[in-house]
Formats: sequence, C-alpha cells, structure tokens
Amino acid sequence: MKVALLQYNASQDKAANLALGLDMSREAIAKGAQFILLPEVFNFRGDARNRELFAEATEKVPGPSTNVFIPLAKEHKVAFLLGSILEKAPGAHAYNTSVFIDPRGKIAAKYRKIHLFNARIGDKMIREADFFRAGQKPVTAKAGEFRMGLSICYDLRFPALYQEYARKRVEILTVPSCFTRKTGEAHWEPLLRARAIETLSYVLAPNQVGTDLRGMQAHGHSMIISPWGEVIAKGSAGDQEIILGEISMDEVCKARQVLPGIIS
Repeated sequence: MKVALLQYNASQDKAANLALGLDMSREAIAKGAQFILLPEVFNFRGDARNRELFAEATEKVPGPSTNVFIPLAKEHKVAFLLGSILEKAPGAHAYNTSVFIDPRGKIAAKYRKIHLFNARIGDKMIREADFFRAGQKPVTAKAGEFRMGLSICYDLRFPALYQEYARKRVEILTVPSCFTRKTGEAHWEPLLRARAIETLSYVLAPNQVGTDLRGMQAHGHSMIISPWGEVIAKGSAGDQEIILGEISMDEVCKARQVLPGIIS
C-alpha cells in the first residue's frame, strides 16, 4: 500500500488549512497514494488561550472538516487519517480527536488523545489539560489489509499504549503530531523507531512545521518507519511537503518471523 504523509504549517485560518490539505491530498492521490495522513491540529493551529477563537474552531465529528474529505475518499477510493480535529466536548473544553475515513467515505474510527501534553519549553508553559479533555481508550481500525492502532503526538512517550496495540496484533501505528522543535531534536526519531521496534509494526508519523502564534516551533521530519525500525522516508525540518512510501504486509511478517516472541 502506498502511503502519503502531509507535512505542513497550519494556521488559525481554518478555511485556508482545509484548502491546503485538500490540495496536497489531490497531489498525493495523483502520485498513487492509497492512504493519506494529515498531522495533528491540521485544520486549526491557533492559540487556545483565546477562548472565543478556540470555541469557534471546535466542531462535531462528523462535521465541517470531515465533510470536506469524505467526498474525496469516495471519489478516489482512498483512506484518510485526519490527524486531529478539535472535537466539541462538554463545557468549554475540546477533545483532540484523530479521525479515520475509509475508502468508502465512512468514518470508521475516532480516537481521542489520551495523554495531554504538559511541558515547559523555554519560558513558555504548555498545559493541554487547561483546554482539552483526555480520551479514555485505545482505538484500532482496518486500513486495507492492515490493522492499525491510533495515537496522537504526546502519546508517543507512553509505551504501554503501544504494547496494548501490540496485544491487539496491529501492523501500523499512526502518530500524527505537532511535536515541538526543542523536544523533537532530542526525542522524535528515537521514540518513533522504538515504538516500531518494540511492536514490529510500521509507524506513520506526519508532523507540523513552522511556528505558531505562541512562538512554538514544530519539528517537521515526518517519518515512515519499517517494522524493523528503519526510516523508510523522512521529511525536512521546515518545508511543506508530501512524504511518500510503500508498506507491505510481507515486511511485517518477516520481522515477526525473526523475533516471534515479541508479538504473542
């Protein structure tokens, strides 16, 4: 299966972000992509401290953002992982929600980010729990012949989630992200490769680039990683681009035949 990671710099302009995502998706389809993955907060990357703007950016699932991609999925028989949408939640908070649309245009899975980002980056403190509600459960879905386990960004630091997916015998782990430059330079690739190696699964990780309204810079370097932990394809540090790669069930089987005790 040919997969495409869309790496770009989303802003607080939702309409512009969706138009960019559609344009890049059409380009990926023209290049033969069958499964297209967008990064975390692909449709709105704004300052959550602006409560009014944050509330305007939230939506139901299905809703305006999913409804833009569903016709494209149906027309071209391709699958989409909409990295994350700000899904309406009770009160003033939102869920950070990843949505999988299958090639029939059906919303086949919805995963709410379980582990909310809490970090001090320079003189800035980021506390996603001030604005988001945490999800409560892992979610799996089928992408073609592959079973995949869904996750988002900061989840990457919590291996127990991926061990749960390994017990469910997934072959793909999805990690759409807005991983920061500071933490990404130290940990992004090692963590992604570790998750692949310890589960003998493909890891598909589209990331954001550029700087948001708070001055936080995203790391880029979107990656497709093999079940043996090898980097198949990798994005740049700062360019908006499409990262393409082929994934094969044969490669999963080969890795698991070498180390049969990993996935039991």
